[in-house]
Formats: sequence, C-alpha cells, structure tokens
Amino acid sequence: MIPVYFSPAYVGSSHAFDTTRKSGWVADSLAAQPISGLSLRTPQPLTRLHITGVHDPDYVQAIETGEPRPLAESQGFPWDSSLWPMVLASNGGVVEAALDALKTGVAGSLSSGLHHARRGNGAGFCTFNGLAIAALSALASGAGSVLILDLDGHCGGGTQSLVRDNPRIWQTDVSVSGFDAYEPSERTSLTRIDDPQAYLPAIVHQLKALEDRAPRFDLCLYNAGMDPCEDCRIGGLGGITSAILAERERIVFDWCAGRKLPIAFVLAGGYIGSRLDKPGLVDLHRLTLSAAARRA
Repeated sequence: MIPVYFSPAYVGSSHAFDTTRKSGWVADSLAAQPISGLSLRTPQPLTRLHITGVHDPDYVQAIETGEPRPLAESQGFPWDSSLWPMVLASNGGVVEAALDALKTGVAGSLSSGLHHARRGNGAGFCTFNGLAIAALSALASGAGSVLILDLDGHCGGGTQSLVRDNPRIWQTDVSVSGFDAYEPSERTSLTRIDDPQAYLPAIVHQLKALEDRAPRFDLCLYNAGMDPCEDCRIGGLGGITSAILAERERIVFDWCAGRKLPIAFVLAGGYIGSRLDKPGLVDLHRLTLSAAARRA
C-alpha cells in the first residue's frame, strides 16, 4: 500500500481557506470513495529543529507565538494559536512521505501551502517550505541528489531561494502565472506557459532536459498543483482542462517509474470559485492520487 499522510491538524487553523481546508476534503473523499492501493497514515509533526534548519528562528518564533503579528501573518491569512501545530503536522507529512518514498518508491501527503515560503517570512498562503525541509531530510537520510518538480500554477520562488545554493538539489518549475518568478540557474529551471497547447510538451521537454544534463536523482519531490486548471479562480489558464491535468499526472509518474526514481507528492495549489466547486477541486486532486496508485 502506498502511504498518504494526513492528520486533522492539517486543517487546524481557524482561517477557513482552500489551503487550510482542502486536505480534509480530500481525506473525506478517500474515506467515502477509497482509491485502491492507497493508505492514509498520520505523520509525526516536525520539531523546531527541523524548521530552523531552513527558516530563520525569529520567523519560526513569530509563527509559534503570533508576534510580531505582521511577520506571523506574512503568508497572507490571520494568525491564531492553531497555526503552529497545523504547519508542524502538514510539513511533517511532507518529510515522512519523502523518507517513505526513498524506501518504497512512492508516497504522498495531503499537504499544501509550501513553495512560496522563504527563510525569513511566509508568502502566497505558504508558511513553512516543506519541500526544502523534505529535500534536506532526504539528503541527510542518504539520498545523493533530489529533484523538486514544481507543477503548481505559480512559480516556486520561495523554494528556489532556499535550495539554489545546494549543489545536490535541483528544481524544475513549469507554471502558468508569473507570481513568485525567479531568475533560473543551472540547477533551477523556470518555464512559464501562456498557451495551453504548449503545457504538456513543455513538461515533457523539461523532463527530457533533466535526463540529458542532470545527475541520476534519488528522489523526486512533486509539488502537484491543480491551479493551472482553466476553472481555477487563482492561476488558471484557459484551455487547461482536467483531462490535460490527468495526462500530466500520468506523464510525471510514468517518467519516475521508467527511471526507477522514488517520488513523494503533495497537493499544492487549487482554489474553488464560481467555476470550480469543492467536489470539483477534490476530483482534480484525486487525479494525482489515482496516478500514484497505479504505481502500487
């Protein structure tokens, strides 16, 4: 069974917003309509030491205590005392998924709100950067090199700022929005798409480029955003349908399988609105879960 991490603490914040609630919606959907081959598990929360290995201690203290309030709310929503246990749990799930994937080949966490967070502040609904934390945890557990594959609708500038100087971490980013864009480097590539017909070919091209110039990775951390969907109110690109996103998931998981590359996935972006309701958003995120289950 493929482990998929979730805890009610993932949705503990008092602020009700897609990023702080949808993991619970997806978990409920798995209870009502299980996907064969997947097993929900409860992660261990991260410790302060895990967090301060990536984030500034003053920022970490602000998230724990709420003071100074502007820093505690720099990710973009109101602080409350449940935020600290929420982000310890959800980021802990990313780390456990990464370490499980190294052992078993595939694992995931219903975490989101990761890739915009920087060392000293949050941004774009992201409090702590579990992708960077998990990449470093994987390296500490014996991985030689890690790929962060970011297919959220928005750019992963927070992640890039945290990993760009580590020669053992690579980042490949294909987005449909310029939010949180960054200057690419040898190991951190950024492709922005504004033509839906170019979306899947761009992903295939970037994966092929990794085969040609990158090392043989020991782990892929996959930030599986559904906000490129044309119906998504934040980040969506007209012409990118659920069928295209289903094919994207097949491409990613097949690429990893073909290279015998362990993959750990998280949910990333996806937002309800006038054209996308809660069941529709859940169905989009289940595309990732279904693609992962085919590896079981």
